[in-house]
Amino acid sequence: MPTDVTAPAMVRALSRRRWLAWALGAMGAGASPIAQALPARALQFPRDHGSHPELRTEWWYITGYATAGGRPFGFQVTFFRSRMDATQGMQSAFAAKQLVFAHAALTDVQGRSLLHDQRVARAGFGVSAAEADTDVKLQRWTLKRENLVQGQSAFEASRYTTHIESESFGLQLQFDTSQSLLLQGSNGLSRKGPLAEQASYYYSQPQLAVSGEIVLAGRRMAVDTSAPARAWMDHEWSEALLADDAVGWDWIGMNLHDGSALTAFRLRRADGSALWAGGSYRASGQAARIFAATEVTWQPLRWWQSGRSNARYPVQWQVTTPAGVFTVMAMLDDQELDSSGSTGAVYWEGLSDLHNAQGHAVGKGYLEMTGYTRAMRL
Repeated sequence: MPTDVTAPAMVRALSRRRWLAWALGAMGAGASPIAQALPARALQFPRDHGSHPELRTEWWYITGYATAGGRPFGFQVTFFRSRMDATQGMQSAFAAKQLVFAHAALTDVQGRSLLHDQRVARAGFGVSAAEADTDVKLQRWTLKRENLVQGQSAFEASRYTTHIESESFGLQLQFDTSQSLLLQGSNGLSRKGPLAEQASYYYSQPQLAVSGEIVLAGRRMAVDTSAPARAWMDHEWSEALLADDAVGWDWIGMNLHDGSALTAFRLRRADGSALWAGGSYRASGQAARIFAATEVTWQPLRWWQSGRSNARYPVQWQVTTPAGVFTVMAMLDDQELDSSGSTGAVYWEGLSDLHNAQGHAVGKGYLEMTGYTRAMRL
């Protein structure tokens, strides 16, 4: 595999989890041992901000929204790492023991369009995912963490900096924590299915303050820090496999205007019923409320059909949680990403508004939906 391959021909618009399916299936995961249940352990920082090459899959995933040049935007930056089991015994420095992927997308709300690009390369030769802290490099695409204030705990205060250059857009952004880490699941061990091995280590950093620049069609625009500009970061790593009867999932990460943070997800069977669910809610300054699998329900309210894939996506949802009943509404119906020319994946991921049961806008964030064209197989 070449050291660096641009997205259009090979890996255009993979979702972070669909990327995992392709990497495991196409790059030799069939030789891997059966996944074992991950042990419960206390996450340690800054070490666990870094990569975990002993485990099969990992991603650092940032989504958010900002105003720049007087226009509203949504954005996504994701870096992935995948351990290639079939090459672990090779002695050559050129063996692709770890692959690094990167995915970036920009939702131009005013222009009613979604722009995206992607990269993939083997680790080495300018491509790396550091273990000591978040520091991921894929040639000129980068994501790096540092302490926001010298001497403060890495558990409390972080600044992420990303640099993305694409032909049609660019992101040079900083994300500063305003809250402590949010450990998902049971102290950072998050179940993703009915079996113990279907789990991941997982934490989030909601309510990140956004600054920097967005580039669109060559125009460089500073983020308006006087307007709402917030991001959400997920870091997740595991050996997990999806349950056999899971065909896809629905997921939200929402920053509420009052400083609260809401996560909800469900895995679906072919008939649309929930196989597993979960999430969390944390009010500003309070402890997180972790949701049990039986406490979260998703009800579609409005559908949009893609003229490209013919897939029908619920672009408006009612999501019921112990923290309340919420309506999720896509800010742009067509935020479908298509990688059928390479991986066969077609999915929806995009900027969305959050309303409470009284119909008031209470937050904003990202919605992801997979498995609406064909079943996912990890």
